[in-house]
Amino acid sequence: MNQKIIAFNKTLRHNKFPEVKVGDIVRVHRKIKEGQKERIQVFKGLVIAIKGKQSSSPTITVRRVSGDIGIEMIFPIFSPVIEKIEILRHSKIRRSKLYYMRERFGKAAKMKAIELSEEEKNFYNKKKEDEKTSEDTTKEEGGEKKSQKEKKEDEKVAATTNKTQKKEKKEDKKEDKKEEKKEDKKEEKKDDKKDSANK
Repeated sequence: MNQKIIAFNKTLRHNKFPEVKVGDIVRVHRKIKEGQKERIQVFKGLVIAIKGKQSSSPTITVRRVSGDIGIEMIFPIFSPVIEKIEILRHSKIRRSKLYYMRERFGKAAKMKAIELSEEEKNFYNKKKEDEKTSEDTTKEEGGEKKSQKEKKEDEKVAATTNKTQKKEKKEDKKEDKKEEKKEDKKEEKKDDKKDSANK
């Protein structure tokens, strides 16, 4: 690709989100419109591929497993639909694409974790402080009381987001328990085979 085009594409980007890398475990906050209402859906998973690094809007492929079923979603990083991208932790990898993770489940799918650097931690702390200050300023400047209908709508949206987050946590716990049971059964079978061989 021509260097001028690459430079022009970089000018169209913004520094709103941190630099996402392959192998990062990420939480993507995406805006979803349902009629006139708007809510934020959170998708947590492993970044297995990044495409279009030289374009104005690169995309990331995020994969997660829920109920023994793999789910993948492709997100354009600089889209206005993406509200926020949180990097939870990095992973030690040797490839630019992690498509082999599609065939791995349970312990085989786990990777060596790398903690976030101090710069990244400071970046997230600053973001949280900025969000709090912006909320406080909007409350002070607005000064207008919301109607009861608007308050109820906000409460419903918050309740739905909380429910989705709780469901995701429960699913993660169930998956971990299933994996532990499978591993225990495999170990029991191995022990039984050893005992039969010794007899």
